[in-house]
Amino acid sequence: MTENPGAEYDVVIIGAGVTGIYQLYRALEAGFTARLLEAGDGVGGTWYWNRYPEARFDSESYTYGYLFSKELWEEWEWSERFAGQPEIERYFNYVVDRFDLRKHIEFATKVTAAAFDESSGVWQITDGQGGSRTAQFVVAATGILSVPFIPDIPGRDDFTGEQHHTGLWPHEPVDFAGKRVALIGTGSSGVQIVPAIADTVESLTVFQRTPDWCTPLNNAPITSEEQAELKANFESIRDVLNTSPSGFLHEMDYRQSSEDTKEQRLAFYEQLWERPGFSKLTQNYIDMTFNPEVNKEFCVFLEGKIRALIDDQSLADKLIPSDHLYAGRRPPFGTRYYEAYNKPNVHLVSLRETPITRLTPSGVETADGEREFDIIIWATGYDFGTGALNRLGVQGRKGLQLHDYWKDGPRTYLGVAAAGFPNFFFPGGPHGALGNNPRYAGDQVEFVMDVLEHVRSGAGEVVEVDPAAEEQWTATIDGSGDLSSFLESSYFYGSNIPGKPVKQLLNPTGRPNLQALIKEAVDGGFSTFVVSDAAEKVSDA
Repeated sequence: MTENPGAEYDVVIIGAGVTGIYQLYRALEAGFTARLLEAGDGVGGTWYWNRYPEARFDSESYTYGYLFSKELWEEWEWSERFAGQPEIERYFNYVVDRFDLRKHIEFATKVTAAAFDESSGVWQITDGQGGSRTAQFVVAATGILSVPFIPDIPGRDDFTGEQHHTGLWPHEPVDFAGKRVALIGTGSSGVQIVPAIADTVESLTVFQRTPDWCTPLNNAPITSEEQAELKANFESIRDVLNTSPSGFLHEMDYRQSSEDTKEQRLAFYEQLWERPGFSKLTQNYIDMTFNPEVNKEFCVFLEGKIRALIDDQSLADKLIPSDHLYAGRRPPFGTRYYEAYNKPNVHLVSLRETPITRLTPSGVETADGEREFDIIIWATGYDFGTGALNRLGVQGRKGLQLHDYWKDGPRTYLGVAAAGFPNFFFPGGPHGALGNNPRYAGDQVEFVMDVLEHVRSGAGEVVEVDPAAEEQWTATIDGSGDLSSFLESSYFYGSNIPGKPVKQLLNPTGRPNLQALIKEAVDGGFSTFVVSDAAEKVSDA
């Protein structure tokens, strides 16, 4: 029975990724009636759709998974430090079945509209097949990497071979054997694919717009001794992950670079090079991202490492960034990425020197001519942060469309709600993620549950953000660029999407600040929200 008798469910959740599954679990655990709608045929979100060769975590597996159950932690054993997509998908399916969540999920249900009825205080959610559901609350857990982007290149529909985006990879394996393959894009997915298919294809031509500082992922199996240690230390690991500024288990190094000699710094950089994943960023000198001279020194070190892996130094010149320092863009992590370019069948095309002019029926035409291909892979990223939310057809008070409200960039309160959209929340969306995303999104899910339970306690039926609170938080986020090393050319500002406003999509103020403000809101009796009855009941009174 819902709190609002005009609604079928207390909560409808959109998206069965890491955030949506957790939101469903928490809503049911708290006694709410809940339904989760998922466009795909399975759970996992990003890890359902991204199944390209060598797709895997670059956050340590055990730091990405759920922390709400000690039993789950002890039952599930990750095989690798950075698990691959098949194992990740198996994990999410295990969680859904272990906690009997599947019966609350509708698959192949793409939400096309969600409209708030002011008279009843109920949301009506419509799917692509014309189906409709009503709910008192809507939680759009649609994620920040869920709308693949393909550049609008002339002739794209003329190509007669295969085309695949890494974020919409087919379930049946793609046959690369003996094929001529074009890979467009060298971000996180691109650097994973290159070495994964280089030995199988006849030729692989990589089209690169902007080189990034790719460093070794340093993946490894998790040994039985490490498994035992992880299980024995669940509580302490959970406590660290629940409070860590980065959302990782990496112990931050608070040393200033000036505390070491140059020789000591170089030795430290050698240690970082051998460390796993993001620790090269999170465990670096505390001033590395804010002191350009230190960052330059680290980049010189990285350049030396990269050049040592590449036989052709003129090729190395093109693969080494010249327009940004480390973490000026989201750093990718690879395994034998640079070494792949030493193979005679792997080629690099710099799009800055020879831009793509069009696709032809048989291949790709650039400023220096046409190259023929059998397969084109688009590793061109996503409409980050707001892409999925802006496509949901969300309509708040007085017919206000979310995509219109955000036409100049997202306006949020703590990255979970927007003024004018009552009983609507979006944990894991813009302004909330920086670092290990599931940890930040988990903080937001807990906050959403706090708000929902506050409403259920008798405060009212409709809850919405005070516009002043939204304005203050959004101004803080938009003015926080100096707290982040990321440049506006990074997709974290949406600058990869033509016509999209270049606005801060992350939360550079940090997780501790977000957690402190959440606590302040809860302890303050949710004074940053306005809670009321539905309009028709107010008029009846």
